[in-house]
Amino acid sequence: MIPAAFDYELAGNIDEAISLLGQSGEAKLIAGGHSLLPLMRLRFAQPDLLVDIGRIDDLSYVRDAGDSIAVGAMTRHADVAADPLLGADCGILAETAAQIGDPQVRHRGTLGGSIAHADPASDLPTVLLALDAEFDVRGPAGDRTIAAGDFFTGFLESALEPTDVLTEVRVPKLDGPATYAKYNRRAQDWATVAVAAVQRNGGTALALTNMAATPVRALGVEQALADGADAATAAARVGEGTNPPSDTNGSAEYRAHLATVLTRRALEQLSA
Repeated sequence: MIPAAFDYELAGNIDEAISLLGQSGEAKLIAGGHSLLPLMRLRFAQPDLLVDIGRIDDLSYVRDAGDSIAVGAMTRHADVAADPLLGADCGILAETAAQIGDPQVRHRGTLGGSIAHADPASDLPTVLLALDAEFDVRGPAGDRTIAAGDFFTGFLESALEPTDVLTEVRVPKLDGPATYAKYNRRAQDWATVAVAAVQRNGGTALALTNMAATPVRALGVEQALADGADAATAAARVGEGTNPPSDTNGSAEYRAHLATVLTRRALEQLSA
């Protein structure tokens, strides 16, 4: 299908992008475009203005920030995957970025675009939720920080206001192992189900892809592990608080079973 008619503006900096977003009630930011454009072609999204932030170079970086690593929202997936600082101190983020789509997608798609799109089938939001990442956002009233646990509010919905720009993501430097266990039917497909597992500060955090309307923490599993359960016993609680969809890739029951299997495997890998 052909997208509905829209206007286009190229923003030279963040403040200009915010100003342009405020000029229309149905404006959308575009960077790599791999999340937004498919929705526009199907007319699930019909913005009347696209604000292009793809040339704002000062939003593309990876920096040491003490106990954390700061990543600019315009950093491409390929750059996240290849960055030596992330590879050394937060390898799960780099390894997950390397699994996204194909090389074309990874060289155009951006970290911030994946987060702002808030797709529960997307990989990076789940990993960032498990990491307790923080997101810096700028809007007309200034800058603010949103915790990953507060950011994803519904299917393709987030805590971003219509005139907000996501500027930076901060992830902790890890002191333990982490893994992202993903199942998809074919290479380059969205995850049917995936599990992010992170050992940090003496505990284990888990988050799930495609098991609810948002990426979701597996709190039952986390509690079982804290109580001393083994991997298989803890994994049996992965369905608590979830609402997996049924679609052409699998029924809700199939996803619940798959999540249990992947959670057990991820936990066993952490302790290997």
